[in-house]
Amino acid sequence: MEIEWVPIVMFLSVALIFSLLFFFRFRTRKEIQRTLRAAIEQGQELTPDILDRLGEMRSGVADLRRGVISVAVGLGILAFGVLLGEEDALGPLLAISAFPFLIGLAYLGLWKFREQVT
Repeated sequence: MEIEWVPIVMFLSVALIFSLLFFFRFRTRKEIQRTLRAAIEQGQELTPDILDRLGEMRSGVADLRRGVISVAVGLGILAFGVLLGEEDALGPLLAISAFPFLIGLAYLGLWKFREQVT
């Protein structure tokens, strides 16, 4: 019975983490919109510089950070599979580690591409 709870708790934890991530991102954007509305209602002028900064809410450094973290998570899962020492576990853990690793490589590619464009 206890062995069945491990995957259930794992998937619920992942779902909770992503839900919290999306919630806080939503809340941040909502606060920015409230601030803009209050500024407009008070008659303050929004300069093009302010609007450009708000349009660039994601910095290029964010892609680098996400890429490095995702690659590290993928390599960590792979190392866990290798160090576990069970042949039956290595295949699935290798497959699982491929997802964050490749996502990390994509983020690093986006960061590098952005650096070349600017």
